[in-house]
Amino acid sequence: IMGKNQTLISEFLLLGLPIQPEHQNLFYALFLAMYLTTVLGNLLIITLIRLDSHLHTPMYLFLSNLSFSDLCFSSVTMPKLLQNMQSQVPSIPYAGCLTQIYFFLFFGDLGNFILVAMAYDRYVAICFPLHYTTIMSPKLCLSLVVLSWVLTTFHALLHTLLMAKVSFCVDNVIPHFFCDMSAMLKLACSDTHVNELVIFIVVGLFLVFPFLLILVSYAKIVSSIFKIPSARGIHKAFSTCGSHLFVVSLFYGPLIILYISPSASNSTVKDTVMSLMYTVVTPMLNPFIYSLRNRDMKGALGRVFCQKKIPFCV
Repeated sequence: IMGKNQTLISEFLLLGLPIQPEHQNLFYALFLAMYLTTVLGNLLIITLIRLDSHLHTPMYLFLSNLSFSDLCFSSVTMPKLLQNMQSQVPSIPYAGCLTQIYFFLFFGDLGNFILVAMAYDRYVAICFPLHYTTIMSPKLCLSLVVLSWVLTTFHALLHTLLMAKVSFCVDNVIPHFFCDMSAMLKLACSDTHVNELVIFIVVGLFLVFPFLLILVSYAKIVSSIFKIPSARGIHKAFSTCGSHLFVVSLFYGPLIILYISPSASNSTVKDTVMSLMYTVVTPMLNPFIYSLRNRDMKGALGRVFCQKKIPFCV
């Protein structure tokens, strides 16, 4: 007889992506290239912000934290996906699955809260430019970053501990490329009502509420922009916020489609594709969005690598 909270299986099988065998190597090369781009791109942003004193501002403090969360968020799932694509038995240990859940939630939430902090920073910069330095003090910026880390730790730990109480008996095949909580709960042989209730409540608090805060911030920004008399001022304000809005759309778009749109017969394929968007594509694109469209980052790149940093720079 199975004891309370006892899990009989020691590992899970990850079905991975719905890719035909003849296309496996092509997609492996593609995902490897995307992951390496994510790692190098975000490391470059973190390094530039760390080395260039011109970027020691609130916006770039938040951006360096966003790059760190993107780098780690992608690293939670991508190495295992790449390993399993080359493996005959795409398995993950039970403890490894719980660990993946914890860090997936932690770094996903961290990016979520940092986007809120960045939206508030842009709101203050555009709506209260004369008071920006006073409002966005080093103390407030550090407090926002620390609060983000504390809240994400609590959220990730809560779900991981609740998942550790769930029992799994026979079915251990997860139709996903990582240990997705929703997919795992469907395999459980014990009561999961508490888990589902907590997911429903906490998703509202940790996903919908921050998204609404970001929408309110940008609504006020747009309203303030149209009060600017000069066309040059409007262009500058929009160019400052454009990249932020694009990142927010990339992050929340797939999540909204995933959790709000009605499930269809191909829901497993849809879930996998949407998950790829916010775990692989978004972390990879963020460095390009912020570096290619940002004069400060281009300037920092030149200063860091061409001012006595690299001998052959002219």
